[in-house]
Amino acid sequence: MNIMVLSFKALRKSMNCLLGLFYTPMGKLILLLNGAEYSQNLKIRGAIKVLVTRRGTFKMGENIRINSGNNYNIIGRQQKCTFWVEGELLLQDNVGISASAIICNHKITIGRHVVIGGNTVIYDTDFHSLNPVHRGNPQMDKDNTKWAPVLIGDNVFIGAHTTILKGVTIGNNSVVGACSVVTKDIPSNEVWAGNPAVFIRKIQ
Repeated sequence: MNIMVLSFKALRKSMNCLLGLFYTPMGKLILLLNGAEYSQNLKIRGAIKVLVTRRGTFKMGENIRINSGNNYNIIGRQQKCTFWVEGELLLQDNVGISASAIICNHKITIGRHVVIGGNTVIYDTDFHSLNPVHRGNPQMDKDNTKWAPVLIGDNVFIGAHTTILKGVTIGNNSVVGACSVVTKDIPSNEVWAGNPAVFIRKIQ
């Protein structure tokens, strides 16, 4: 390996280390200014995007780990981790999340020891009414948009590029395969995958 390659790799490593010193304090500042609650051992790699509205609440437990942006968890389709909270969003202890978006209009709860793969999105709302007449009127559209809470249990593993839609409960210890679209409840101790996600097998 020639000196130019070694120098480049050393410089890249040094830059990543230096930038890494700023991401966690900057992320904590963004969360603080949005009124979010977090523990001091929160770790953030990469820039995050947070928007908590006046009626929103965002709480995070202990040992939360966030990978965000192009330089962390590089598996394709990188984006900033985005938390848009107009309702009640709770991340309990030991949650790891990478390059994902959680859009909480009403209520989303994520349990302990949950791993959320890159480019996952979690929505508790349809965003718009299914009725075309309602969609033509902003107030009617808002009033007739369906929503339902999302609950993810403990020890759940969600594969990369998964979409979790409103009203879904995922039971403890379950696994969701990569690129799945979850439209209905997943019992505990099961593997589900596909679009829409279906039962694959039990976890022994």
